[in-house]
Amino acid sequence: MATKTITLELDAYEKLRQAKRGGESFTEVVRRAFWVDAPATGESLRDYYRSGGSGVSDKYLNTVEEAAQHDPIPDDPWA
Repeated sequence: MATKTITLELDAYEKLRQAKRGGESFTEVVRRAFWVDAPATGESLRDYYRSGGSGVSDKYLNTVEEAAQHDPIPDDPWA
């Protein structure tokens, strides 16, 4: 099997090392890693909740969305 040598900064190496389980190799750690293709958005989170993935009721979600529509944008969001 062919191999490739890579260079990691120390913080990245430590994250990889801490992810190892038992006698697992770095290759095995990388193979089981989950890589996110796109960042999560509010819309994708809402769709996840709507699909029942969270167990949150539609009634609750509708109440939150309705409240958000009537929530004014503050002049100073840091105040």
